[in-house]
Amino acid sequence: MTDEGFLRIGELSRRSGVRPELLRAWERRYGLLDPMRSPGGLRLYSFADLERVRLMRQLLADGLAAAEAAAVASRPSLDEPRAAPAPAPDAARSELGQALERFDEPSAQAIIDRVLAAATVDTLLTEIVMPYLSELGKRWERGDASIAQEHFASSVLRGRLLGLGRGWGLGLGPAAVLACLPGEQHDLGLIAFGLALRARGWRIVFLGSDTPVETVHEASRDIKPSLVVLSAVTSERAHPYQHELEALAGEHQLALGGPAARDGIDLLALPGDPVSEAERVTVVLRTGERHENGSRTS
Repeated sequence: MTDEGFLRIGELSRRSGVRPELLRAWERRYGLLDPMRSPGGLRLYSFADLERVRLMRQLLADGLAAAEAAAVASRPSLDEPRAAPAPAPDAARSELGQALERFDEPSAQAIIDRVLAAATVDTLLTEIVMPYLSELGKRWERGDASIAQEHFASSVLRGRLLGLGRGWGLGLGPAAVLACLPGEQHDLGLIAFGLALRARGWRIVFLGSDTPVETVHEASRDIKPSLVVLSAVTSERAHPYQHELEALAGEHQLALGGPAARDGIDLLALPGDPVSEAERVTVVLRTGERHENGSRTS
């Protein structure tokens, strides 16, 4: 990223999950991107370009042809006034943190509303919510944030993300069953992962926190999902359930998310951030691969 806040194509590719070659093709064929030139001749892309790419990916996942998706992503709405530009991610994240840490839920919701009026859910997750939660966790460990502040922030953000997930089980795409391992109460990362999968055309069945592995297995037999994801914030959560996880992996494509992700059974390991892992698992499953590629690339 440049000092002026513009993105080089490699960073645009990383944040959007679209290969540089495809970005160049969309720019050339459809005029989707509107880069500036650096003094040295490099193409520099704005956050508006990033949002158009993310919107195009979402439209493609919804079934639009590429040319139609590009036309929709490139034009402002004719029926509504143009939304205000998306706030800079660092500024929005700082404002959100200040509101949450003074227990001001209405202001926090308004900040999220402002971001979503001009940006995608992917942006909200990757640029604001997940980095803020990471920062908050580190501050709590240092004693710079109280337990009450951490609980309040997590509660507000969890409620809002679940609200964004309303109806995420609809559609014709592949189904994913998501659950936390037994004893695991922290499900914010898993909810974010579900939202990122939904933006890529998946249907989500969310079983929530502290879910017995056998319950996941029973639900999966009925649903027949393309993917089952179990998550935990510590790897120790998975150790007592080795045999149950092996049985589950024998019938379904199984992934472990967060620090619980590990090798040893037939699974995909998803240790990274929710949006990048949602993109990776979508690519892996579309190509029909199972855990061999997932474990090597984790």
